[in-house]
Amino acid sequence: MPVRKLQDLVYIARKRGKTRIAVAVAQEPEIMTALAEAMKAGFIDPVLIGDIKSIISVAELNRFVLKGIKILDEPDPFKACDIAAKLAKKGEAEIIVKGNVKTSTLLKAVLDKENCLVENGLLSHIAFFETHYYHKLLGITDAALNIAPDLNDKVEIIKNGVKVCNKLGIDNPKIGVLAAVEVVNEKIEATVHAAMLKTMNLEKKITGCIIDGPFALDNAVSTSAARHKGIDSGVAGDADLLLTPDINSGNILYKSLNFLGGAMCAAIVTGAKVPVVLTSRSDSDKSKFFSIAFAIAML
Repeated sequence: MPVRKLQDLVYIARKRGKTRIAVAVAQEPEIMTALAEAMKAGFIDPVLIGDIKSIISVAELNRFVLKGIKILDEPDPFKACDIAAKLAKKGEAEIIVKGNVKTSTLLKAVLDKENCLVENGLLSHIAFFETHYYHKLLGITDAALNIAPDLNDKVEIIKNGVKVCNKLGIDNPKIGVLAAVEVVNEKIEATVHAAMLKTMNLEKKITGCIIDGPFALDNAVSTSAARHKGIDSGVAGDADLLLTPDINSGNILYKSLNFLGGAMCAAIVTGAKVPVVLTSRSDSDKSKFFSIAFAIAML
């Protein structure tokens, strides 16, 4: 059965038992709250890495009990991220979690060749949203990593997305390629890429999914909008995953859903040897809790 709600990720994480996670720059209130909930649910064994004085202070303010939790004192953010990556390299952590640190700082440690966490392919960010306005979980990629992906990058992002969907029980996921309009316009690169990706899928050069586009957002998530514009597609209005043109559009869509649309999300980086929990620092503790469960579901 495919995952239909974010709570389903929690059930998967609980079944697995305690997963070892490394939290880089752990002194963040929302992360502390998410960790406390995950520990109460019984599915994580965390190592906190960061400035120990700040970790203790934030923990006290948030009534997070540190007794029995391993803490590695490292006030420098990059070094803290590097420690997390090295724990993953040695198999002492199965997941890396972003704390109060910039995405670029964490990814620099993950991508460091000495840490051996990336072999081939492309890292990409993927988030799944639960919203009252859509009939199932809706995936969005890439809202955080790849700035201006070219056609080859988008092929790799789709491949990463298909693997994630499969882990969530979504076989042959429906992927909608987004643009500003639903027709090919040579002046809008995203529409050209969409048509090429659709052709590659039809020619079996990209497999394991159904790709269609270009779609304006309304056509991708609404059958009535698609029908109104004369679009006949099995993906329109029923997409499992939306591929955004670039990081600007992806990030705006991600934050619009969360902060204006009332959605809840779970987000990770995929493509490395271990999943990386990568949410916005402004995301809620609940989102971070679900993101940890999401990462565990990928193991």
